[in-house]
Amino acid sequence: QVQLVESGGGLAQAGGSLRLSCQASGSIFSANVMGWYRQAPGKERELVATITTFGGTIYATSARGRFTISRDNAKNTVYLQMNSLKPEDAAVYYCKLATAHNDYWGQGTQVTVSS
Repeated sequence: QVQLVESGGGLAQAGGSLRLSCQASGSIFSANVMGWYRQAPGKERELVATITTFGGTIYATSARGRFTISRDNAKNTVYLQMNSLKPEDAAVYYCKLATAHNDYWGQGTQVTVSS
């Protein structure tokens, strides 16, 4: 079974930065999409950014220009560099791995942004 382990969440000041990491382990199909989603209290889970095995990216409008998603295929790890953080970025951030047949989710990591 695939396991996703997230790290890097925590408290940041408005305008500050955080870097989230998520490493996948287990039986992982070589062609996949990894991404970050977030869910704030009382809101639906929403896409932040995704990246394919070969580097194609999708960003939410709110993330574009401030966040950068990247991956290291050799390590099965995806990163989210979060700059110019805003209070509205505060949420639980979830890592996702999607293949043609299965989706896997991490447990989530809390991001808090002070105003």
